[in-house]
Amino acid sequence: MMISPRARSSPPSSTFEGIWAIVSRVPRGRVVTYGQVARMAGLSRGARTVGWAMRALPDDHRVAGHSVPWHRVINAQGRISPRGGPEGLAERGQATLLRREGVRVSTGGAVDLKRYRWCGIRPRIARW
Repeated sequence: MMISPRARSSPPSSTFEGIWAIVSRVPRGRVVTYGQVARMAGLSRGARTVGWAMRALPDDHRVAGHSVPWHRVINAQGRISPRGGPEGLAERGQATLLRREGVRVSTGGAVDLKRYRWCGIRPRIARW
């Protein structure tokens, strides 16, 4: 099942809410990959859906009164994913937030997954 990206004005889906809840549990100074979050949410091959959920976050990154640490989600290669915008502004912001938490981020946006990856919660079993 493919879930398309939503406009920011649309109400969030329960899938997105589940993804945000998982990301909210990632501890300070740790990172997860899009694919890890998808597996934890019971979404087989759902890394893109996780990306869409991160993109659909409100501008203040708060959902139901809780902050969602979007900056702790990186790609499977251990790198900050390009987001577009002027001159990589979003990527630099993500790297800055991670560095403030003690995560070493290379100039090119790489993070050592062996050192900083959060193993997290057990994957949910997808129910059809």
